[in-house]
Amino acid sequence: MDSALASDTPYLRESVRTAVKILIVGHFAVGKTTYVGTLSEIRPLRTEERMTQAGASVDDLAGIKDKTTTTVAMDFGRLTLSDDLVLYLFGAPGQQRFTRLWDDLARGALGALILVDTARLQESFAVMDIVEKQGLPYAVAVNHFEGAPRFPEAEVREALDLAASTPLVSCDARDRVSSTEALISLVDHLLTLDGEQP
Repeated sequence: MDSALASDTPYLRESVRTAVKILIVGHFAVGKTTYVGTLSEIRPLRTEERMTQAGASVDDLAGIKDKTTTTVAMDFGRLTLSDDLVLYLFGAPGQQRFTRLWDDLARGALGALILVDTARLQESFAVMDIVEKQGLPYAVAVNHFEGAPRFPEAEVREALDLAASTPLVSCDARDRVSSTEALISLVDHLLTLDGEQP
């Protein structure tokens, strides 16, 4: 699926002076590839492979309808915010066997947006642990899937044991507007933290 914003010009404007790296993370099949593709202004780089019977014992497909491919390295997209500022979006694979890649993907990142699914919240804890071990500030976005249960924000916040200062928003990874709003919540959080530095 091509990005709705994909352009024929993959090059950066000459005026761009600042590049910011953001991680898009979450458990297996939570919508990271879709999210990066929705926001990327260039054709996103995807490292997806077809799922095979050999992986059936490793990748739990319970409750995941029609999943046929999985990210095996990363997703990459770009979003120009102004004449001199660009965001690079790096989507990390969600399975535990790929967590070694996270060390490289996290290097130089300013923060992470953690996508979660209310039908599988318990799968988010391992991801949140990795992000916290990397020392990255983060925001959490509930990616609303059709038929997934919806809960009040306070209940989701409590279930995930989020600090009061950690942003929690809802989004649909297929929708550019709500995906942008989720990203803005992370950027606002990063700016707030930067303003608190002595």
